[in-house]
Amino acid sequence: MSEASPPPVVVTGLGAVSGYGWGTAGLWEGLRSGRTAVGPFDRFDHHGHRTHVAAQAALAAAAVNGHGESLADVFALAAAREALGQAGLAAPVGSGPAGGRGLPSGRRTALFFGSSTGGIFESESFFDELTRPAARGRRRARLDLLRSQQTSGPGEAVARALGVGGPVHTISSACASATLAIARGLEALRAGEADLALVGGSDSLCRMTYAGFNALRAVDAEPCRPFRGERAGLSIGEGAALLVLEPLQAARARGARPLAWLAGAAASCDAYHMTAPDPTGGGIARAIRGALHDAAISPAEVDFVNAHGTGTPLNDAAEWQALRAVFGERAARLPVTSTKGCVGHLLGSAGAIEAVSTVLCLLHREVHPTPGSGPVDPACPVDLVLGGGRPLGAGATALSANFAFGGSNAALLLRSGASLEAALERAAR
Repeated sequence: MSEASPPPVVVTGLGAVSGYGWGTAGLWEGLRSGRTAVGPFDRFDHHGHRTHVAAQAALAAAAVNGHGESLADVFALAAAREALGQAGLAAPVGSGPAGGRGLPSGRRTALFFGSSTGGIFESESFFDELTRPAARGRRRARLDLLRSQQTSGPGEAVARALGVGGPVHTISSACASATLAIARGLEALRAGEADLALVGGSDSLCRMTYAGFNALRAVDAEPCRPFRGERAGLSIGEGAALLVLEPLQAARARGARPLAWLAGAAASCDAYHMTAPDPTGGGIARAIRGALHDAAISPAEVDFVNAHGTGTPLNDAAEWQALRAVFGERAARLPVTSTKGCVGHLLGSAGAIEAVSTVLCLLHREVHPTPGSGPVDPACPVDLVLGGGRPLGAGATALSANFAFGGSNAALLLRSGASLEAALERAAR
């Protein structure tokens, strides 16, 4: 870290909702267990589809609302409540405009969110009510189901509940959305546009995306099997994740504990095809190299990769080509895991749940395993972490990357608190 390096930005709070349950404790327990959260689900009728599994979040009492929020909104609010509580910044978040404000006064707070579905599930329910024949008399579809239809709904729900007065942006660039949102938060803090950034994403299961991916033959009939030789597609999941970001100096001034260091981020585009990745992995490699450059670290310093790892034949193969281009012969010895193999593909919010999972790995000094069975594909021979967790050193560095339809690629470099302290010590010499 030189004098020209940007001020360090740290993670001080984490929150999550996933197929493993509500909260990061349940997420970590599920991740390290080696079992998948993907299985039978009942969010909607899927009997007419070719596959019948997904990672559904149980609707606990926290999901009951009377303010017209979508499921994705409620997931986002729960993740925000947990993350802010851990960061020591706010009381539990309420619902609606009169909800529990608690962000520190005088601080410019920004919110950057990623989403793909927003309130589409509720819009589908509205349409179902509107077109279904009434059993008796005239039925009127509930307009409150449309209140949070837009993709920006989850982020705006959190902003309303917290009273966020700084910039509130939703990025919807398919599966790279939340990773791009996290990168935008990093950029805003470095540039002095905000004093605090809430970054993450939220999406719920819905009929449209389930049908769409099934129509593309991109969904595995079994829980997804990233990088396996017999992989046959992705598994869709739902949930939310949120990270609290702030400059290290500000976090220290209020006595907050840095959970991890967000050291770098970058993005690129394949400009290749509407849905298929560039088979050479060239665009993916550019994003990874850009994140390494932004973090001012070498490929040799990366200790593990939380891969995009969808389980689709083309994506996994392209990702392997990118890893090989960046890490050379070490790519086959670099531990790789896929959070999607655990909680499914959360679409626009995938990067958020995977960034939270990566920080949990750093905190617990363990790379979580990827569930499933079957040999790794010899055509993309990553060192996939299987069975149990893989131990990590105290000063570990991780790459978390996501790639999307349209060729959008984004990558993050996350480092442990010990790595940050070591870098600061070197800079002070």
